[in-house]
Amino acid sequence: MKRATFSTLIPFILLAGCGGSDGGITGQGNNNPPPPPPAGFAITSANGLQVSQVAYQAVITSGDIAGLAGSTGIASSPGGGLAKPGIPQQLAGTLAGILQKVPVGPTVVDCLSSGTVTVTMNVADLNVLLGGMLSVGDTILTEYAMCDEGLGEVIDGTIDSEVKAFDGNILVSAYNMTMTMNVTNFQVTAGADVVTGNGDATATLNSLAAPYVEASVTGNSMTTDMNSSSNTLSNYASTQTLDATLAPAPYTMDSSGTLDSSELSGAFTYSTSTMFQGFDTDYPNAGVLLVVSDSGSATLTAETNGVDVTIRIYASNDGTGDPVDTIMTTWAELAAM
Repeated sequence: MKRATFSTLIPFILLAGCGGSDGGITGQGNNNPPPPPPAGFAITSANGLQVSQVAYQAVITSGDIAGLAGSTGIASSPGGGLAKPGIPQQLAGTLAGILQKVPVGPTVVDCLSSGTVTVTMNVADLNVLLGGMLSVGDTILTEYAMCDEGLGEVIDGTIDSEVKAFDGNILVSAYNMTMTMNVTNFQVTAGADVVTGNGDATATLNSLAAPYVEASVTGNSMTTDMNSSSNTLSNYASTQTLDATLAPAPYTMDSSGTLDSSELSGAFTYSTSTMFQGFDTDYPNAGVLLVVSDSGSATLTAETNGVDVTIRIYASNDGTGDPVDTIMTTWAELAAM
């Protein structure tokens, strides 16, 4: 089953990306391994495909969270997209409209089809804000009330954010911004699929060199309830770059964290031991994701055709040695849970 994700909210033409001032990841690709997995759960030939599916969705979810920084009224209005990692068109910012109304709000912005977004800002210097810039310590409270932009999703819930670093100008969509966020009952409904997020994140969005764009996200904990399942990411991180100066546009993606899923009998850690790479909206055509449990491990290796994935199951807990099983599948199958 295809799932709704937070990818509806990504402000740039990317999923999530490599960092600005606070960029970087905790994955093995940067020689900084993730924390050890919790005890009591084994990856085996019997559950290897399901574990791989859940791990792949964890990578996408953590990447999507970076886009929530753009849904605070700073960079974007809601946009479209479902589970497959995609590169939506750049969306019109709402801050310019807010500045033409009440600079610090609360300002209510009507969504295209129905519902509203209410933005309340507490700024250190109003003149700085009017010039399209933010100050460290500025806060932005964004409250979605059944917001429907006519793109197939309805968005509800709250994002409370604080600016930690800022450079550039929002009004010309060229900035490098780091924000902390608390997400409360943030819900995206797409048809029969409902995804609700609660947790914390720190995101960096960098469009100073657009159309080359970067973003990164780290967080302590984010719980995502999806239909009948619940997944909790902890100590998570995701980074990505997209270079739209080229055609096709190459992207890179790294991700790491720990996932506790109701779909499995225990938790595991994951990390991109080799960075994912691809083009435009395609799935990765290079890179390896390492998934580790207390007993056993798995690697997901992207094949060069950008379609297939080779899953190898190991008795070791570091993806080394002779595999005990090999499973051939596709990215589309991993995405269509």
